[in-house]
Amino acid sequence: MLLDRPKTLSAYLEDLLSSGRVVFSREEALKALGVERGAFLDSAEKLQKQKRLISPRRGFYVVVPPQYRSWGAPPPTWYIDALMQHEGVRYYVGLLKAAELHGATHQAVMEFQIVTDKRLPRITTGRSILSFYYRRDLEAIQAAIENHKTDTGQMKVSTVELTALDMVRYPHASGGINHIATVLSDLGRKIDAGKLAALAAVFERPVVQRMGWLLDHLGFQERTEKMHQHFLKETQRPWTELEPAIIGDPDLTPSSIEESNRWNLVVRRLPEVDE
Repeated sequence: MLLDRPKTLSAYLEDLLSSGRVVFSREEALKALGVERGAFLDSAEKLQKQKRLISPRRGFYVVVPPQYRSWGAPPPTWYIDALMQHEGVRYYVGLLKAAELHGATHQAVMEFQIVTDKRLPRITTGRSILSFYYRRDLEAIQAAIENHKTDTGQMKVSTVELTALDMVRYPHASGGINHIATVLSDLGRKIDAGKLAALAAVFERPVVQRMGWLLDHLGFQERTEKMHQHFLKETQRPWTELEPAIIGDPDLTPSSIEESNRWNLVVRRLPEVDE
């Protein structure tokens, strides 16, 4: 708690940093400073030009500590939870960023990827790009979202199982099938078979088929047995493609096609895993 009311926005930022905070809302600042909205916005604009402050979304501000001014912003992990609370949306950090947090090493994360129950535009803050992916039924996967400690508090992150299924569900966000297979080769041993099977029940059937085949192909069939048992119980098990986008690729010959009777999956080319 601030002991004295700061006279300037600059002093207010310093007091926030000294108390371990890096975020605030416009309403908080107006109340603390006792100034008019126009005066606050003028001061905020000056501090943004000095790279001491950023505003990822209207009415939401992040203080930039001196050590991150050359970057233009602190890491998204410092403020993502507060930002999502400000937006009033459910969320979790997922896909390749979550894979990195879970120990995947065969990749470089170019975006800070977040799954939300509201469609949000991409945000650029300094060197970071925040990309949002929409999923309507976050309630169905709440058990697979966990709290992860950060330097300034915590943020919500997908479990290993949810991360794996999401990568298959959003292949373009995950770098394509080769990249997905490479990341799964890092994460496969950490997947819990029971949790994967339970979570697969709320994913689309083609996602489950592709996930099952990929883990089997990578040598993790013991992780897919329970999921496969559930798959066999389905009355409708149509065949699907591992990579629908390459069905018409002229470079692929009929002799290269493999069919997995276990997952009712057509594989037109085997994924390549980076060593």
